[in-house]
Amino acid sequence: MKGKWARGIAPRFFAWIIKDKLAVSERPGGYSRNHRPVRRHEEILWLRGEGFTRIVSLLTSPHNLHAYDQLDMTWAHIPFGPHDDPHLVLPDLYAQLRDWMASGERLLLHQEELGDRLMGVVAGYLRWSGLVPAGPQAISVVERILHRQMGPEGRMLVALAPDLAGAPGRPRVASGQGREISTSACEPPPAIAPASRMAPASEVTVMGEVVEVSRVVEVVEVVEEPPLVAPDGERKPG
Repeated sequence: MKGKWARGIAPRFFAWIIKDKLAVSERPGGYSRNHRPVRRHEEILWLRGEGFTRIVSLLTSPHNLHAYDQLDMTWAHIPFGPHDDPHLVLPDLYAQLRDWMASGERLLLHQEELGDRLMGVVAGYLRWSGLVPAGPQAISVVERILHRQMGPEGRMLVALAPDLAGAPGRPRVASGQGREISTSACEPPPAIAPASRMAPASEVTVMGEVVEVSRVVEVVEVVEEPPLVAPDGERKPG
């Protein structure tokens, strides 16, 4: 293979939530009936080439896990379906994300589609971790990053985030103590970013702004952006 095909292609709707640490996308290979094994292969190659150390699947099924193994991509499977209790799943998921990122890993988090539920999960993480101090701000940050509007289900997940174990002021939860998590047999070595791209451990990049974890994140940059996409696919007036 030559050119871009040798490097693979980015998963559909790929976007960074925390720059160089946590990203989201549709399920590699495509959503539901649009899934294609060849496309999945190319997208996993791209993720490897971009330095991702782990794919975190929230699917209720083990789909894609064998493909990750075939291409030596470390994975974690933390099922989070529509009938799962977020109070049982999210504290351990968030603790795992926190610990993996603290060790220098670069993560891709996905469900079947990039929809309201996944948006709520990542916005809830920003709120749970204290990176963003309030629910409305966390929702706004994720909506602007993904250029789509968050619906009621996602907003519900953000609203309960401050009350989950491990949130500021709540008992800390150690990763792996909640619901059982499946992981690939081979764990990656601690990831070390190139010196030119490393940030202090107390800092992350949200919306292009480097901020300290302990500080309030305020999105002050006003830029002209594409119209937000509502959950039903209609464009929201700017």
